Amino acid sequence: MIQQSAGTKDVATQIKNPDLVERRRQQIVDAAAKLFIEKGFHKTTTRQIAKATGFSIGSLYEYVASKEDILYLVCESIHAEVEQGVSQALNRVTGGKELVAEVIREYFLVCHRMSDFILLVYQETQSLPPQWKKRVLENELRITGLIIKVLANIVSSGDFPHLDERSVELAAHNITVLGHMWTFRRWFLARHYSIEDYIERQTDFILGALT
Repeated sequence: MIQQSAGTKDVATQIKNPDLVERRRQQIVDAAAKLFIEKGFHKTTTRQIAKATGFSIGSLYEYVASKEDILYLVCESIHAEVEQGVSQALNRVTGGKELVAEVIREYFLVCHRMSDFILLVYQETQSLPPQWKKRVLENELRITGLIIKVLANIVSSGDFPHLDERSVELAAHNITVLGHMWTFRRWFLARHYSIEDYIERQTDFILGALT
């Protein structure tokens, strides 16, 4: 089950009970995410989503106004899950000179666990209307911001003193993209590397660039 986020409150609903809306939308998100991953957004119909959720098509439209709303709810839920996973993982990072390696490892393991969902966001974000697309991109930046904060703390503690603010920001974006690369090039990478091997080699690459 992937989680809902506070950003979903702006999606129109005909139901006044917020707890009921949250529960029903969770059902919709879980069913729709599986269908979008299996069939793609455009080949999935709202009738198929309603059937997988156990709703009538009329009941479905009491909680959302369009299939694009459902896609947005799915993207928001995926980002909420990734953000929680990254936050919990980075909170486990402890002191010492291996801090950056721990950050990379914990983040890449979250990307590995969420691979199918992250790929869905990459593939289907362009199908969202502008206001929802903007929110999804903001979510991406917020997750990268968690890594920026950890790296900045590492630099301020005396490690990598030559890195300035812009370098820290770029390093965080590099880590984000290399984590996502396991997702969208998994068709090749998984044939040649285990996730552990991928993490080790990319860690060496990133640390070499930082030093």
